[in-house]
Amino acid sequence: MEKPISVKLCNNQQLWLVVLISFVSCLVLVCFDYSALTSTETDVTTSLFGPAIGTQTKPRSCFGRYIYVHDLPSRFNQEFLDNCESITRGTNSNMCPYLVNSGFGSKIGDSQGFLLNNSWYSTNQFLLEVIFHNRMKRYECLTNDSSFASAVYVPFYAGLDISHYLWNVSISVRDSSAKELVKWLIDKPEWRRMWGRDHFLVAGRISWDFRRQTDDESDWGSKLRFLPESKNMSMLSIESSSWDNDYAIPYPTCFHPKTDSEIEAWQEKMRTQKRPYLFTFAGAPRPDLDNSVRGKIIEECKASKKLCKLLDCNYGVTDCDNPVNLMKLFQSSVFCLQPTGDSYTRRSIFDSILAGCIPVFFHPGTAYAQYKWNLPKNYSDYSVYIPVRDVKDWKAGINETLLHIWEDRERVLGMREQVINLIPRVVYADPISRLERFEDAFDVAVGGILDRIESVRRTIREGKDPSVGFADGDDYKYTFSGYVGET
Repeated sequence: MEKPISVKLCNNQQLWLVVLISFVSCLVLVCFDYSALTSTETDVTTSLFGPAIGTQTKPRSCFGRYIYVHDLPSRFNQEFLDNCESITRGTNSNMCPYLVNSGFGSKIGDSQGFLLNNSWYSTNQFLLEVIFHNRMKRYECLTNDSSFASAVYVPFYAGLDISHYLWNVSISVRDSSAKELVKWLIDKPEWRRMWGRDHFLVAGRISWDFRRQTDDESDWGSKLRFLPESKNMSMLSIESSSWDNDYAIPYPTCFHPKTDSEIEAWQEKMRTQKRPYLFTFAGAPRPDLDNSVRGKIIEECKASKKLCKLLDCNYGVTDCDNPVNLMKLFQSSVFCLQPTGDSYTRRSIFDSILAGCIPVFFHPGTAYAQYKWNLPKNYSDYSVYIPVRDVKDWKAGINETLLHIWEDRERVLGMREQVINLIPRVVYADPISRLERFEDAFDVAVGGILDRIESVRRTIREGKDPSVGFADGDDYKYTFSGYVGET
């Protein structure tokens, strides 16, 4: 009489097992396919939350860090490299030699003992987009499935493109590549997920080169960043504009370390470096710019005799193009003067940091309002600020100001140590290897843009309009308000 009961129990157990397996299978399918099941062209909240935990095939450290790279037609990137002779229109420099070694340029040979190891190159300051792209190709959290991605990278060489057309070319030609790019992008499913607000591109020129505000043929640059679709994207460049969807990341320097030990060896060299000069300046006057402080700075440097070392970079002088000469100069000085030039910023900022030389700024737009991801918020910890609002009222007194600071040796040593500690964050490491203990400028930039895009997702989750504040103009970004200088 017990046997039928045993069979019934066995059948019940099998039934429950089937139900359990079916439930688990459905759950797995939901985890994998939720974004596909809910996708619509009009719902901006679709697939906003990055990869599902159950779908990770890479280490957990990649969660929230996956990046999808658009496979753009070669006319938007590779063809510029293949036809590098045409990049240099309107300039006197041949760009082709700078494109070797992943955009680092040729290796520097004899450095006369001023450089260490073989990780120094003759790097052009305008090749950030090439360097960044080559580094991104080896990024540890790339994904071929855009539904997993927290960000979408658009490898358009905008700087090389506009370099063809900045001089004496019609605006229709200047804008053609930008218009073709956004037309290509908006046809992709990745665009419809957040209408481009998870997309970013990197440019090797200042962002103002892409923000022509009129259709006057005499106006400068292209209209890339004023195209409606482009407004939904973020751009990283060597100098940002006053719009909220532009971000500044460091100019490429000539040091591209392969290992942590190379960075540490260089840092130690800068700590023990003898610095016979109080301050130094490498540059040329800007007589055509009404409010340029450079002429006054050069006058003060010359008048300071043995306290200041000047490297004249006037037109026709070639010493300033030699990285060894610049490193030699900056290593010999306690402070390095960093006035504005043709624009707010200059690569010399990062050359001086690399040399352990404390930068001296005269305008907040040169660094403080720019490189917020890479440089400390407390700017007085690593730099000196001497505000000059109007060159006509020049009262800088550089010599006296820096001598006064120099009297507090403990403060100066602390500032120098802060500068030396910044070195990893302002250099772009060699993509063939990987730093283990340091974040370089690429790592910092990727972290910054991922945080930016996640904040947009958070806004959407809260039911708010993601366009509010995304691409607004900030009239106060480059004003002197909020920054206190030396007294």
